[in-house]
Amino acid sequence: MAKAASFREVTADELDQQLEDMQKELFNLRHQQASGQIEQPLRLRTLRRDVARIRTVLTEKSKAGQAE
Repeated sequence: MAKAASFREVTADELDQQLEDMQKELFNLRHQQASGQIEQPLRLRTLRRDVARIRTVLTEKSKAGQAE
C-alpha cells in the first residue's frame, strides 16, 4: 500500500499508467475471486484503496492546473 504523498511526487502521465495497470490487476483478481482461486484476498482491498488514492491525486493535480 502506497501513501498519497508518494503519488503526488509522480507526474500525471505516470499516474495514469499506474492507474491503468492497477485496474487491470484488480480485474484479474476479481476474476480469480469469482472462480475461487484467489491466493491473496487482501490484495483486492489494497488495490482498491491505491486506485482511489491515485484518482484523488489526479483530481488534485487537475484542479491545481486549473487554478493557475
